Amino acid sequence: MAVSVIIQRRVKDKEIGAKLAPYIVQLRSKASVQPGFITGQTFSCIDCDGEYMVISTWDTMEDWQRWMNSDERRMIQKKVDDLLGESSRYRYYEPLVGGIPPKFEDA
Repeated sequence: MAVSVIIQRRVKDKEIGAKLAPYIVQLRSKASVQPGFITGQTFSCIDCDGEYMVISTWDTMEDWQRWMNSDERRMIQKKVDDLLGESSRYRYYEPLVGGIPPKFEDA
């Protein structure tokens, strides 16, 4: 089943943003040719300056993990995180089909 990966980043100022942009373009273009990549979009938050979100969709979680853990991606991601001064945040989602209720772990 397809999974969506949400990556959130906070950019503190325009100078950092200008330095960051080429790395984001590299990540996006290299991701788009990875096995299992379906689509991706980048969003800028309207009511919170400097916050950005990337949503990419992959055939399987394994496809995403293969790309995420690749040496090529890790090298670029390190440059991104170093510029931002913090790690990018990741969340993983799968679609609900036919109104099936979400899974919860036992308390």
